[in-house]
Amino acid sequence: MEAVKSVGFVEDTEQADAAIDEPYTLLQECKDQINEYFKGSRNSFSIPLDPEGTDFQKKVWQALQDIPFGKTISYGDLANKMGDKNLMRAVGGANGRNPIAIIFPCHRVIGTSGTLTGYAGGLWRKKWLLDLEQPEKQALLF
Repeated sequence: MEAVKSVGFVEDTEQADAAIDEPYTLLQECKDQINEYFKGSRNSFSIPLDPEGTDFQKKVWQALQDIPFGKTISYGDLANKMGDKNLMRAVGGANGRNPIAIIFPCHRVIGTSGTLTGYAGGLWRKKWLLDLEQPEKQALLF
């Protein structure tokens, strides 16, 4: 099965473009959908995904996709949704190992107090992505 295994951040867009060497591939579709997300015309993704991780991590990453666009959830609330509030640290660990950034929206998971905590791509990116998903803030970004 052809599927996306990872999506990460790069500082150099030429580096990202170099990964796509055919006119239209699954990578190109993934790139197109992420670009649509950044432009504000997409709030969900429809590409096949096949992340590598433990069964628990995959369950957490699947649960991330249930967090509505523009909404946030705490690590504790996500652990509760996973069936055990005591899994908060394990949920945080799975988030930190999320191999498919943005599509598995771990940026929507915040601290219980509402603070931005932990993001493998950097807290500034987490804030930027959350702002992107707020329609009233989008005009300021673009």
